[in-house]
Amino acid sequence: MLNSNILYIIGFMGSGKSTAGKKLASLLGWSFIDLDKRIEEQTGKTIPEVFSQHGEDFFRNIETEVLKSLKSQTNTVISTGGGTPCHGDNMDHMLKTGLTLYLKLTPGQLKSRLSKSTGERPLIKDLSNVGLLRFIEEKLAYRVKWYNRAEIFVEGTNLDTNLLYSLVISNLDT
Repeated sequence: MLNSNILYIIGFMGSGKSTAGKKLASLLGWSFIDLDKRIEEQTGKTIPEVFSQHGEDFFRNIETEVLKSLKSQTNTVISTGGGTPCHGDNMDHMLKTGLTLYLKLTPGQLKSRLSKSTGERPLIKDLSNVGLLRFIEEKLAYRVKWYNRAEIFVEGTNLDTNLLYSLVISNLDT
């Protein structure tokens, strides 16, 4: 595997990337970085503020900048945003600089999780339940071609962190 030992966790919003990332980093004895939190630190604004004040294109440019600035990290788990792999050459960058793990959920599972946090998420804050499911189905259908390039795929419901750990370790040793 790579000398850098970076693990990128990708997947749709609400798939549990940050939660799994923190647990996995702890098991590995690695650092953990939440890409959205790092963007907030660098901009001095919350993600919803960046979206509302500057728009999605501005956000995606900052996101790419911050992602690429992390390439020199070692022994680090990085939880990305749901759209991170789908913009510019971000997925290529992640595949070149680390190991990628996709937390996969169905649209119904994602809707169940996201319906509790729509106000916190700029892309879904104004959607009804029906609109939310339609949004998830459409976005997931578009994004899946990037997500499917990941080296490890894991079903995101009832996630077993020890299984994740084993999968990551076996992929690092190859």
